[in-house]
Amino acid sequence: MSDKWLELNKASWNERAPIHVRSSMYDLDAFKAGRTTLVNGELDAIGDVTGKELVHLQCHFGLDTLSWARAGAKVTGLDFSETAIAAARELAAEVGVEAEFVVSNVYDAPTVLGRQYDIVYTGIGAICWLPDIDAWARVMADLVKPGGEFYFVEFHPIEWIWDEHLKPGDERLTPAYDYFTPKEGLALHEAGSYANPNAVTEHNDTVQWNHGLGDVVTALIKAGLRITELTEHDTHMVKGWDFLEEAGNGLYRMPADRTNLPFMYTLRAVKE
Repeated sequence: MSDKWLELNKASWNERAPIHVRSSMYDLDAFKAGRTTLVNGELDAIGDVTGKELVHLQCHFGLDTLSWARAGAKVTGLDFSETAIAAARELAAEVGVEAEFVVSNVYDAPTVLGRQYDIVYTGIGAICWLPDIDAWARVMADLVKPGGEFYFVEFHPIEWIWDEHLKPGDERLTPAYDYFTPKEGLALHEAGSYANPNAVTEHNDTVQWNHGLGDVVTALIKAGLRITELTEHDTHMVKGWDFLEEAGNGLYRMPADRTNLPFMYTLRAVKE
């Protein structure tokens, strides 16, 4: 496979990072005032992270990374977007939080970082941008210290298939995409951004992959990690459809009169 996917996806994210920094969805003012972006139970699940070394892969412009730092972890954020990492560094300096931010393709992370961590954290719209889930899993395992933990929060693969452009009054969700993505990925063309659909953008071509739960779990096991938890969640971080209801803590869920669906999942694993 050529690296055309990487070139397209990186151009898209480099253009959209400044849009996201300015967007109401990410709400930087609230973050600067102390709001955490770790809203999926991460802090309660892992417990005290004071002094632990944590790497956040595909960190975008660092809100989750800095939230971990505020909780006491010694953090490193890594992303392939130069504009996102520049924004992360600027934000860290502004809020006075110590963090290291590194520009790198996630597949090159072990070589670029050259170390291992107590906690490897990633997800929330991360792996759909990657073609090789087995290589990704080996990176996760390589970065975890013996006795350390891999913590993964991601959108559920079933969430991938639905038509996100529902017409007003639509009563049913309609599958629009295959659950199983071909090896070459799905070529998409879409202007704007999930954080600002009306944003004027030039780099609108991307390539994405849906990775099923079985593929993710099997890849991590083959890479040498022991799965300790796989939990599916009926809450979503994005109000993708108008009929979703607030579930508290910035999350959304299906109303009681609609069929419930999994929107996200948490996977935890250890390296023995």
